[in-house]
Amino acid sequence: MLPVLEEKMTRQLIIAATTLGVGLTASAGTIGGKVSGVNGPSAVYLEAIAGKTFTPPTANPLIDQRRIMFRPRVLVVQQGATVEFQNSDPVAHNVFWTNINGNKKLGHSLGTWPQGQKRTFKFEDLGVVPLLCVVHPEMAAFIVVVPTPYFAVTDKEGNFKIENVPDGSYTVTAWHEGAKNQSKPVTVKGGQGNADFTLSK
Repeated sequence: MLPVLEEKMTRQLIIAATTLGVGLTASAGTIGGKVSGVNGPSAVYLEAIAGKTFTPPTANPLIDQRRIMFRPRVLVVQQGATVEFQNSDPVAHNVFWTNINGNKKLGHSLGTWPQGQKRTFKFEDLGVVPLLCVVHPEMAAFIVVVPTPYFAVTDKEGNFKIENVPDGSYTVTAWHEGAKNQSKPVTVKGGQGNADFTLSK
């Protein structure tokens, strides 16, 4: 009788684990949509969620300086992330910003360094960081520091997908350089949510 009982218990545990796994998978959804009215990449992200806090990521996002350009031009990071700045060009580059989200007190310069080196900075303040290079004034890029780990950058057609969002109600914001931010309420239900934006200056 004991082997039969053990077999029944094992089956029940497998069924319970499978059911739990399905439930967890179903609760993680995707917010998809499109940003129109602008050219180039836009940042789309979830605003702060009441009662939720998020641990800063352990992986460091990278901005490369290559062929006299910042790459990518738009980088979205979670608040508290440490960003690596790499110089891949055979000339010296500089990284600085005059403000974060318009606050000039948060301006900062990482200095100038040669090819093959990196410097890092931890971004604790929310908002848009306009990156510039003293050596090459034509270079520009943007870091968008957001309060949640739920964000995306649009593709060439303006489409985006924010992955692994639990079912619930949220505020989603779209940002683009030179355009006004736009926010919308979005409900993720059954693993799916949708938000389309039309931005303008």
